[in-house]
Amino acid sequence: MSIIDLDGTMIDTADDFTAALNGMLARIGLNAISRDEVVGYIGKGSENLIRSVLAVRLPHPKLSRSSEDALAIYQSEYAKINGKHSTLYPEVKEGLEAMRELGITLACVTNKPHRFAVELLTHFGIADYFRVVLGGDSLPAKKPDPLPMLTACERLDVAPRETVAVGDSENDALAGRAAGLATLTVPYGYTTARMYSPRNPMV
Repeated sequence: MSIIDLDGTMIDTADDFTAALNGMLARIGLNAISRDEVVGYIGKGSENLIRSVLAVRLPHPKLSRSSEDALAIYQSEYAKINGKHSTLYPEVKEGLEAMRELGITLACVTNKPHRFAVELLTHFGIADYFRVVLGGDSLPAKKPDPLPMLTACERLDVAPRETVAVGDSENDALAGRAAGLATLTVPYGYTTARMYSPRNPMV
């Protein structure tokens, strides 16, 4: 089995994040954000994304009071444009098709909220490749916690040692290794991590 990340691994969604965040920031009267700044925050879930964006724009006492409201506004903005400014990375669909032809069971595990993940996969015509899709709100913990990886394995009745995790970030690597999965990172994305095993470093 293969467990594949979404943002930065299969789909370049940074421009969607940027548009939704700028819609949110405009509504609450704060300075706009650039794609480059957004890319540095992607990968740890929507809550962390909003906290990171607000942390450099609000005094600390106002931050905790504003984060929850800002998250709700952000999600309403994101719902309007999910997939509109995104692009499927080259050869992703061909790779998924090749794995399916080889009989490899596929799951998608992402820190993006589940409904947005399913909508995005459907928008790009790749939802049917995945027997399980887990979002950042599907379980009590998200990556880098191993729980989503282990849950995907359990739901598909596949042992972790028989599973490969594919992602672009340190969170993907940490979650995969903690779950006992073989873990690979793509040579692109937003927070590309170097993977190390105890005996054989891979760059």
